[in-house]
Amino acid sequence: MSKLFSPLKLKDVTLKNRIVISPMCQYSAVDGFANDWHLVHLGSRAVGGAGLIIQEASAVTEDGRITYADLGIWKDEHVEKLKQIVSFIHENGAIAGIQLAHAGRKASCDVPWEGGEQIADGENSWLPVSPSPLPFKNGQVIPHELSIKEIQDLVFAFRAAAQRAKDAGYKVVEIHAAHGYLLHQFFSPLSNKRTDIYGGSFENRIRFTIDVVEAVQSVWPEELPIFVRISATDWTEGGWDENDSVQLAAVLKDKGVDLIDASSGGNVPDAKIPAGPNYQVPFADKIRNEIGIYTGAVGVIVEAHQAEEILEQGKADLIFIARESLRDAYFPTHAAQILGDETEWPNQYVRAKREVFKK
Repeated sequence: MSKLFSPLKLKDVTLKNRIVISPMCQYSAVDGFANDWHLVHLGSRAVGGAGLIIQEASAVTEDGRITYADLGIWKDEHVEKLKQIVSFIHENGAIAGIQLAHAGRKASCDVPWEGGEQIADGENSWLPVSPSPLPFKNGQVIPHELSIKEIQDLVFAFRAAAQRAKDAGYKVVEIHAAHGYLLHQFFSPLSNKRTDIYGGSFENRIRFTIDVVEAVQSVWPEELPIFVRISATDWTEGGWDENDSVQLAAVLKDKGVDLIDASSGGNVPDAKIPAGPNYQVPFADKIRNEIGIYTGAVGVIVEAHQAEEILEQGKADLIFIARESLRDAYFPTHAAQILGDETEWPNQYVRAKREVFKK
């Protein structure tokens, strides 16, 4: 059996293989509610053979959405449809996870196919919030600087969202602290110019993220894993870098976090990011092997042998597939064929397996 199709046990959750469908926004919700698009999108990837499917960034508050069409988990009414999605994923052999998120200063945007720019006023707009009154791009709305009380309210919002995720039946929760969204905005010196207990020193800048982790842990079952997605570097001089990420990962490990999902960038618009195959794998490798915590590799991983090599070389423990899974919902099934692994197919599809036609 290949490494890619070997199981991985995280607390009481066993993933049947090392392929994770990365959380990818679909911009298809109304008032935060999931619908049949999300059921079919996520359900198809369960049928396609992934071990873990993490639902897109789900906003913990209404103003925490990137766009007006983002999924939400800020009110109890959101849970009913999510239960149906989770049930379908589990019935088809995958584990359902959810990413809890707040967009911070990158909120109040239009959907990508309408340009994706921040909406300054009118319908579908709202005032973004951030650690400091600095917009993501010049000319954008100056975000509201959060007070300590407002930060504490947001910590509670993450806690309440985690409780709803538990009620919906998810088995993995991922805290989104990457890509220039709110938690990342706090820990990066490029976006956090505060002088109180949430700014200045490294310990102060990561405080919000640690507060959120502890709040989620207070309601999340001890036997279920917690992931944290981070941007391992801002790719910008004077910003957050990979050594900061190693230090943060050590703190998160001590706090009981189970896996670091190591992405990068997103906090400043002019960063020079050398995107290409495996370009973020060194971050997962460094964190995994210096800190001794499970990591996920993500970013332009598109081939079965490429994914297998990352795992065989001990650079990561899970492979997060994003855009390739949009191109091919059955990437895991096809990867298994390439690597020579036998995998279970849904009963409804078994008659199409190549083995059926062998003489």
